[in-house]
Amino acid sequence: MDENALSQIIVDAAIEVHRVLGGPGLFESIYRDALAIEIQSRGPKVERERLVPVTYKGQVISAPLRLDLLVGGLVIVECKAVMTYNPIFESQVLTYLRITGLKLGLVINFGQNLVKYGIHRVVNGL
Repeated sequence: MDENALSQIIVDAAIEVHRVLGGPGLFESIYRDALAIEIQSRGPKVERERLVPVTYKGQVISAPLRLDLLVGGLVIVECKAVMTYNPIFESQVLTYLRITGLKLGLVINFGQNLVKYGIHRVVNGL
């Protein structure tokens, strides 16, 4: 399954999670864990809080990067639950994509009344 097929599953799963949990107002970790369950129920493998080593000039930095979700080994999902969206979230995911060498990331803000307005696609050479 490629990045685009995975992203469609992720978006559909996010909409379902938001609907079932009743919309905004919960902690990010609740949405993240529910989203992982929903995506896995649709087939793709999901890794929660995946640790990724970060190197600087060939040396590993002691604090690894922690990805909210890694779906199918190809798509990074960064979950947010904020009322005011900040474009820095997309820059953050782009940095994650560059560090991991992956091509697609999604920022999903469950803090919106309609989650479809809180989904932002970030690409790294896709």
